[in-house]
Amino acid sequence: MRELEAARGDVVEQKGSVGGSVTVGAIPTVAPYLLPRLLTEFARKFPQAQLSVIEEITPVLLDRLRAGAIDVAVLALPIRGHEFESFPLLTEPLFAVLSQKHKLARRRSISLKDVRQEPFLLLRDGHCFRENAVAACDRARVHPQVIFESGQFSSLLGMVSAGIGVSLIPEMAIDRKSGCRYVSISDTEATRTIAAVVLRGRSQTRAHLSFLSLLRQHCAD
Repeated sequence: MRELEAARGDVVEQKGSVGGSVTVGAIPTVAPYLLPRLLTEFARKFPQAQLSVIEEITPVLLDRLRAGAIDVAVLALPIRGHEFESFPLLTEPLFAVLSQKHKLARRRSISLKDVRQEPFLLLRDGHCFRENAVAACDRARVHPQVIFESGQFSSLLGMVSAGIGVSLIPEMAIDRKSGCRYVSISDTEATRTIAAVVLRGRSQTRAHLSFLSLLRQHCAD
């Protein structure tokens, strides 16, 4: 069935344009920041291609890749499974999020040890960025006292702005209008790498390849 769908796409593309369908999955901590402008540009460049997007956590996206329900997933590394092929797109630093009245809010950089006594606000289990945050705390030998968990960064930022505690976010999620202060973390390993992931050996149509190419260019820019 996958080969048939690829062949159908090739027939359309041989008529002189990139056609067919592309189904993209993206994790919630990437989709709202990386995809909107990219999707608009893809629709403008390839008007005959049909693009659909699914937002889900990493385990669900990998299951859907295996099942052929999506063509490409945009998520954070590492992932498990030899059946997948990944293409790193960008690596971004993590930032500590503090209220504007926090005593460390004017610092250019801090260590996570500086906030080890603070209440932490983190994404709930199942979101891969929680693993990035916990790994950064582990390297600093900090055991965060988590008092609030959410499924989206906007909720965390709202709570931090109110002075409830501190949090960690990736660079792309920085919102200057949130009323928070974003301070660099001195740990140079406190980063996350975003990648495009496909099922190894699956045929890629020109529409799939065009999306991947535009995604790489978008991230490089």
